[in-house]
Amino acid sequence: MPKRVDHEARRTEIAEALWRIAGTRGLDGVSLREVAAEADISLGRLQHYFRTKDEMLLFALRHINSLAERRIRERLGAPAAGPDRGEDQDPGPEQGPGPSPRVVLRACLTGMLPLDEKSRVGALVGAAYFARAVHDERLCEEAREGIPRLAEFFAALLRGAQERGELAAGQTLDPYTEAMLLISLVDGLTTYTLLGVQTGEEALARLDAHLERLFADAG
Repeated sequence: MPKRVDHEARRTEIAEALWRIAGTRGLDGVSLREVAAEADISLGRLQHYFRTKDEMLLFALRHINSLAERRIRERLGAPAAGPDRGEDQDPGPEQGPGPSPRVVLRACLTGMLPLDEKSRVGALVGAAYFARAVHDERLCEEAREGIPRLAEFFAALLRGAQERGELAAGQTLDPYTEAMLLISLVDGLTTYTLLGVQTGEEALARLDAHLERLFADAG
């Protein structure tokens, strides 16, 4: 009988070859042929799974996000799924026992930073994807759909923190606006970490400093 091929596993192997290239020399100008060589398959076989570099980048980005989401869930002990972009977990802020909104928010935001080799490569793939998406309407849809969902999730956590009196005294904020500011903060910290302007430890300390002001004396 002919051998059955696990197509999802093969697509993942190709994505991992792309990550290895990203981790050693970046993705600028990398061709499908180079990725095929890294994955030890023919160009024709690679194009059976991904017709274009954009398709491959998008799959790689989604898979990296899925792995990051899994790590965050394990860290928080949360088995259920949350919203997209991989930096989340499922308990809503109004649930009973479980991580506080601040703990969940920090875990999600920390998971978005390039603090180790895996997250660094993920950030590089994300940067390559977003650089191409700026000029590609179809690729832009991923960010236009995913980022607002992530912001809504963060906003729900912040609303829960407000209701529980966990924000710093005198804090009056619009949860969705603050959620978008947090995403923007982490994106900026990620960029400057990748460029070597700061270390991962410094980026994390700056994130914590912001959260401390937001949740001062809230435990």
